[in-house]
Amino acid sequence: MVAQVVDANYLKEIEKARRDLRALISSKNCAPIMLRLAWHDAGTYDAKTKTGGPNGSLRHDHELKHSANSGLKIAVELCEEVKARHREITYADLYQLAGVVAVEVTGGPTIDFVPGRKDSLVSPEEGRLPDANQGARHLKDIFYRMGLSDKDIVALSGGHTLGSAHSERSGFEGAWTKDPLKFDNSYFKELLKNESSDLLKLPTDKALVDDPKFRRYVELYAKDEDAFFRDYAASHKKLSELGFISSSRLALNVAVGVVAAAVAILSYYYEVHKKFT
Repeated sequence: MVAQVVDANYLKEIEKARRDLRALISSKNCAPIMLRLAWHDAGTYDAKTKTGGPNGSLRHDHELKHSANSGLKIAVELCEEVKARHREITYADLYQLAGVVAVEVTGGPTIDFVPGRKDSLVSPEEGRLPDANQGARHLKDIFYRMGLSDKDIVALSGGHTLGSAHSERSGFEGAWTKDPLKFDNSYFKELLKNESSDLLKLPTDKALVDDPKFRRYVELYAKDEDAFFRDYAASHKKLSELGFISSSRLALNVAVGVVAAAVAILSYYYEVHKKFT
């Protein structure tokens, strides 16, 4: 994904949009669905084919109709209120910024946000997002396809500290935590408790406890919220930048390539010179 041109004016619009998103999310109590929007736009990435990812394609009606995206039209329409005031910003940046702000305004960690994503006119095929009815092997298949790790899987699952499932969208009903508008480590604490009739545990949630590689992170995050916040912020940033090469990173890659080429040329001439001296 080639980067959008990011100049001083674009950065100003990003900061204005960030302020508008804070106000919108706080007034509408819509942090959970904004976070879900950001995740679902990014979570279609395929590291092998370099397709999908955080490219704003979720704005397209046909992708919104994918079963995993049920209900997300609400978030897309809310973002339109901000987009209308900041038309220069791409949908790809707007959706990921909304996810970052959703975490921050509910008490979660500050997540580094780098703008510059380009919008895509193409949507990925259906079936790339996690299926809540599946287990550990499915989670690994989905997240490894994106290039993410076991730690990323568990840390990002901690985002279920926000929000509730709705039967008309997913077939499941209820919240994962007692305060679904507060970002903290209570999701992991609840996972380690015995079954609770009033809190939700999806098959994919239970898989985090049953799988030994996942469970060690669940136990860590349940007892150490700082560790969870640190790892969550890093994993969220990775998810939000899948397939995205920022302008600064692209410039660095070009510079490194130029230096490498120069070294190769000099080495060649040095070897030639040695043969004739």
